[in-house]
Amino acid sequence: MNGSSAREGEPSHKSQKQMKVNGHLDSDEKLRHRPLTLARIIRGLLCLTVFLSTAFMSLVYLAPVTTLMLRIFSIHYSRKATCFLFGTWLALWPFLFEKINKTKVFFYGETVPAKERVLLLANHRTEVDWMYLWDLAVRKGCLGYIKYILKSSLMKLPIFGWGFHVLEFISVERRWEVDESCMRQMLSTFMDPQDPLWLAVFPEGTDFTEEKCIQGQKFAAENGLPILHYVLLPKTKGFYACVEALRSSLDAVYDVTIAYKHRCPHFMDNVFGVDPSEVHLHIRRIPLNEIPTSEVEAATWLMETFRLKDKLLSDFGAQSHFPHRVSEGDLSMLKGLLNFSAVIAFTSICTFLTFFSSVWVKMYVALSCVYLASATYFNVRPSPVLSSVKALFCGKKST
Repeated sequence: MNGSSAREGEPSHKSQKQMKVNGHLDSDEKLRHRPLTLARIIRGLLCLTVFLSTAFMSLVYLAPVTTLMLRIFSIHYSRKATCFLFGTWLALWPFLFEKINKTKVFFYGETVPAKERVLLLANHRTEVDWMYLWDLAVRKGCLGYIKYILKSSLMKLPIFGWGFHVLEFISVERRWEVDESCMRQMLSTFMDPQDPLWLAVFPEGTDFTEEKCIQGQKFAAENGLPILHYVLLPKTKGFYACVEALRSSLDAVYDVTIAYKHRCPHFMDNVFGVDPSEVHLHIRRIPLNEIPTSEVEAATWLMETFRLKDKLLSDFGAQSHFPHRVSEGDLSMLKGLLNFSAVIAFTSICTFLTFFSSVWVKMYVALSCVYLASATYFNVRPSPVLSSVKALFCGKKST
């Protein structure tokens, strides 16, 4: 959510390992895994058009129903409907990665049970790490339940920003004094154990670059912290806030370490299908009782967790794989095509209604756009009417 200058002569073994893990490539290795041909450009632009158009129509026609009308009566059923309907759209992305772009996704370590409420603790290699967590979630039937903590500028993206709001992603400015109150308020709405939840946290706060790594190493040396080479020093306050708020309603924390073979991809690499060739995810289950309850001890625990990630990535650079590979199965081509067909059919019907139906449909679309834009900008989510009435009644009664 890289690059380094070439040194004279041959790079050391350690440099070669770091280039594998971080995507830092010598001048000889800057070619993508697959060449960017005209056919790939055309196919990529077509895919991007499909994703944008299907996202727009799904949001405009479905979001007011699931996140406004239904939420007035029940947050739980609003979330269930939103997760099912928009999870159907999200499934287009793993289908693109694995079936169209032919990216191989490998899993290692422990498996994640489908029914658990979990906190995913991941490293941040590049701008698209979070999208590859969808490849794990889709295999568990939890694609619509995954939520991210992401920088607020992404909420301003056309169409996608609306989707991030509808799916209840938590936006942050990456300044704790500004983010704390908003983040704690959002976390308080995720505490119902009846609501499935996969909350993904990237404690580094930004994607890995060599420059950021050097700055982090200097800071670590001055403050007696671990010297890390393949991850950045984690920021602890946001992580601790998540664990503190959700500890009683989570089943476990899963430490996810992400690595790419050869080169770290960027968003347009995914769109055009030129990278990555392989994505590797190592998963380690952590019971909640192993995470300290005090903030200072939790911060120390998180530092140690990232030291272990650093070691895993160092070994990955030497071996091109993590230990203890597990099988999560391949995505079904048939299911992917059926899902794709359903999304395209729905989008086609909505497009026809938008341009060729009555003025009332056009008014609905216009009002829906106004609702989505304002709700995203002001970060507004309605409360159930019954709960509001109860709160008001109890307040009056207590006085």
